[in-house]
Amino acid sequence: MFLALKELRHSKTRFLMIAIIFVLISWLVFILSGLGNGLSTLAASTFKTMKADYVVFEQGSKASMSKSLLSNDLSAKLAKMPNVSAVSPMGTIMASAIKGSSKLNEDKVDIAIIGIDPGSFLEPAIIEGSGLTSDQVTKVIVNETMKDEGFKLGDTFQLDGSTESLTIVGFVKNQTYNHVAAVFTPMEEWRKLAFAAPGSDKGVKDPVNAIMLQGKDIDRSTINKQLSGTDTVTRAAAVQGMPGYKEENGTIMMMLAFLLAISAFIIGVFFYVFTMQKSNQFGIMKAIGAKNGFLGKAVVSQVFVLSLSSIIVGILLTYGTAAIMPKGMPFMLDTKLVFTYSIVLLVISLLSSLVSVRTISKIDPLKALGRVE
Repeated sequence: MFLALKELRHSKTRFLMIAIIFVLISWLVFILSGLGNGLSTLAASTFKTMKADYVVFEQGSKASMSKSLLSNDLSAKLAKMPNVSAVSPMGTIMASAIKGSSKLNEDKVDIAIIGIDPGSFLEPAIIEGSGLTSDQVTKVIVNETMKDEGFKLGDTFQLDGSTESLTIVGFVKNQTYNHVAAVFTPMEEWRKLAFAAPGSDKGVKDPVNAIMLQGKDIDRSTINKQLSGTDTVTRAAAVQGMPGYKEENGTIMMMLAFLLAISAFIIGVFFYVFTMQKSNQFGIMKAIGAKNGFLGKAVVSQVFVLSLSSIIVGILLTYGTAAIMPKGMPFMLDTKLVFTYSIVLLVISLLSSLVSVRTISKIDPLKALGRVE
């Protein structure tokens, strides 16, 4: 470590150039992870935060709410299944809320209407106002982001293309679906909105999109066998089944993977070139008794100090960037993700330094001293 720090102080400009490049790479990695986390949260926070363990869909729906249609009569049967502690139906539709009495397009706000049973485990915690009630089906609770669109507690809004009006009685936090604010309404009202067109319910009694289950170690295959036409999946699988979710996350992860691979290549090439430039110095040191292990540790220590410092600066820049980002930007830093990617970047840089270590081990002291042609 002493030799590594001494050379870092001696060749400040050279190592500063590498540090700047690595800071930019780590900064970009953390920014992309924040954007990816923000987008995935915006797309599926309602599913991710709900207190459900399993989801029952219609068979063949590929765990997609929009493709599934079941009868709520299945809820009573599911409640009797082994290890099932609670059951609650759910439905979703996309809509547009019209602020006040205006019909102008610029006053429409995209929302996702989530049908649930009032008081069930699917109803999110209220941060302002009151919860849903079964006797007032036109009362809704909405995500707090609708405040940014001018909605407030007690406001009544109409749905575009419908005569139905809904009144906000409460606000909830971190509840979005398909990148828009979630609006929770009693199941009875949701059915009116979702199946307003005659025959759209396909003759299904008390239709719902899916039925959520609570319970540990539920045998999904047993449920699917005993209840024909159903497909039971985990909540995580239901999140993956949301339209575009898997593709969106896959794109971000591919970008991160390429960025990490590029960073490994850049760090490896830089230190390999430096090692080749100093081959005579390493040869002389080996000639006076320095072991390969000692020289290898010096190179790895340099990479460790340089990478760790760069990653810390990158983290500080990322949190600084997050503080000045627009409020509507889907950016969410997760401490666990930041720590994970920091470790990954550090490990990648240390592994890339092994190329230089291998080069050092092959240096012949006699050649370095000019005694052998």
